Amino acid sequence: MPSRSPMAPPRSFVWTRRVVLTLLTVFSALPVYVMLSSSLKPLQDVAGTFRWIPERITIRPYIDMWRTVPLAHYFVNSIIVSVGATACSVVVAIFAAYAVSRYRFKGRRLFTVTVLSTQMFPGILFLLPLFLIYVGVGNATGLALSGSRGGLILTFLTFSLPFSIWMLVGYFDSIPEGLDEAAMVDGCGPLGALFRVVIPASLPGIVAVAIYAFMTAWSEVLFASVMTNDATRTLAVGLRAYSTETDVYWNQVMAASLVVSVPVVAGFLLLQRYLVAGLTAGAVK
Repeated sequence: MPSRSPMAPPRSFVWTRRVVLTLLTVFSALPVYVMLSSSLKPLQDVAGTFRWIPERITIRPYIDMWRTVPLAHYFVNSIIVSVGATACSVVVAIFAAYAVSRYRFKGRRLFTVTVLSTQMFPGILFLLPLFLIYVGVGNATGLALSGSRGGLILTFLTFSLPFSIWMLVGYFDSIPEGLDEAAMVDGCGPLGALFRVVIPASLPGIVAVAIYAFMTAWSEVLFASVMTNDATRTLAVGLRAYSTETDVYWNQVMAASLVVSVPVVAGFLLLQRYLVAGLTAGAVK
């Protein structure tokens, strides 16, 4: 029998870790299984007594969910809003974080504290002020922000941008300023050093910020339920349309919820290594 290494953890710790991880896996996978099994059942079976193993399996809910509500239209709205919010958040955060990281200007610390302090307040606190501002801007200029995709993108920036700036500042601080100086010696200006040296070296952090901004915009419900109308409604809000005055299409709700989750899960799995590197590099370097 092989001897245990003196640096190996105790057996009690190993078995405790296995039990805890097993329980967490079951706790995470159980709701997904319930959603999947319910989405493959007829509505009568879903509304009746729940059975772990479906008696009848059908893919009809995955077909009917596109007809019961304009899910494809909601899907397009969510993609446009999420991609737009992500692009704006990443671009603004890169320039703001680079300025905070590389330049020592008056009010730098106050700016950093102010940006970070916005994360202390709940989102519902900004809902009514933003709505009143959008209505006031629309009445004064004719620019329709409330109920438009552009207004929703601007709304999502209010809570994704502060975290994005704070995260990229820490990542840019971990990159030696000597790289910028070497680029400037070779003839690059500040923007040239940013685009040719800093951004390529900060790709994991930028990807992590993009994933955070996209996931935040994709799954946001509170602001989207107030700042949109029938033409600009997103998926997170549109799922409520499966509930009518006479019935709730539970099997279609489950099917649509799984389909809505696919872009986020697929993107997370494809970019997981960048996300982990971006979240940890600032603390390791």
